[in-house]
Amino acid sequence: MSVRPLAGFRVLDLTNVLAGPFCCHQLVHFGADVIKVEVPGRGDLARQLGADAELNDKLMGVSFLAQNAGKRSVTLDLKKARGKEVLKKIVSQADVLVENFRPGVMDRLGVGYDVLKEVNSRLVYCAISGFGQDGPMRDLPAYDQIIQGLSGVMAITGSAETGPFRVGYPISDTIGGLTAAMAICAALNGRDKNGGAFIDVSMLEATLATMGWVVSNFLISGIVPEPFGNENFTSAPSGTFAAKDGPFNIAANKQEQFELLCRAIARDDLIDHPAYKTRELRKENRYSLKAELEKSFREKTAQEWSRILNAAGVPAGAVLNVPDILAHPQIADRGMLAEVKSAPGTGRDIRLVRTGVKINGEAPSAPCPPPMLGEHNRAVYGEFGFSSEEISSLMEEGVI
Repeated sequence: MSVRPLAGFRVLDLTNVLAGPFCCHQLVHFGADVIKVEVPGRGDLARQLGADAELNDKLMGVSFLAQNAGKRSVTLDLKKARGKEVLKKIVSQADVLVENFRPGVMDRLGVGYDVLKEVNSRLVYCAISGFGQDGPMRDLPAYDQIIQGLSGVMAITGSAETGPFRVGYPISDTIGGLTAAMAICAALNGRDKNGGAFIDVSMLEATLATMGWVVSNFLISGIVPEPFGNENFTSAPSGTFAAKDGPFNIAANKQEQFELLCRAIARDDLIDHPAYKTRELRKENRYSLKAELEKSFREKTAQEWSRILNAAGVPAGAVLNVPDILAHPQIADRGMLAEVKSAPGTGRDIRLVRTGVKINGEAPSAPCPPPMLGEHNRAVYGEFGFSSEEISSLMEEGVI
């Protein structure tokens, strides 16, 4: 890739499972040298997670493969005194350290931020946790489902009859990772002026920050958010509708879009109907309006209506499953998917998603496949100034 804005930055990734690895997944695609520091013998728990049991047994689980392309793996036991000294030495030559242990774990190990900033005053240290580094919940265990429930996400997902529902993928973990990556980039940008930084990312707060519309409805207007199912609470007709062969989505959020929709389906009578003339009236009568529209929608397929409505200026789209969207030329032809031939440790070819970004028309890519556990011990520790004899000694002692 010709544009790698984070080239030259060295990141130590001490994270596990998803939020932290996803953060560093973003950084590696933008050119950072990300070194994954893992526990000897077992590594990141994600190496044992995923739908493919064979890969889990090889410590190359699908969950690990998804977030760790481009990183180099070393092993290090931070419970050993010599392991702590090794970490300090590599921190002295790093730009960023990312960890997602519970608050206080790194301090108890003797390698918390206060210790490491003495080793490297320019270090950007990012701690990702469920609830942040202080507050009454800081010490509680946090998983994505717990955060989704506490944040209010589940309370507004689904319908009044079926909810609460969790979002169908670990959205709070992912949001936490994206928030951390953004904060790290900001801290690096300001480092020459401000020096190093301690970044405290709360997955709970990061999730709430993305809920601005529904949270502000309560904070500013006193309206308690409720689940709306597949309806858009801000407008109508906007949501999921039944076509001849299945569901599709419409977002007729503006008055002109509503009128274009009515004309496209030959239901001009709805435009001046006393129950639907204005945005607020349509919101109040959304379900009767939906029933009227679906009388027409059931005459054609979801794909047919999507083409007709988009051509008329009304945003619409079919409801696809994951295989369908991955095969769609909008994704398949834009460089979103990476193919790794004979991925090390897997015995097979694999395909992975990259990031949802193009820079100067080019999709950022990872420089190497997801690493096997400790694959780069000798190469990486050698780069940090350890001799071959020292590396062998560390291996013999079980430090790496």
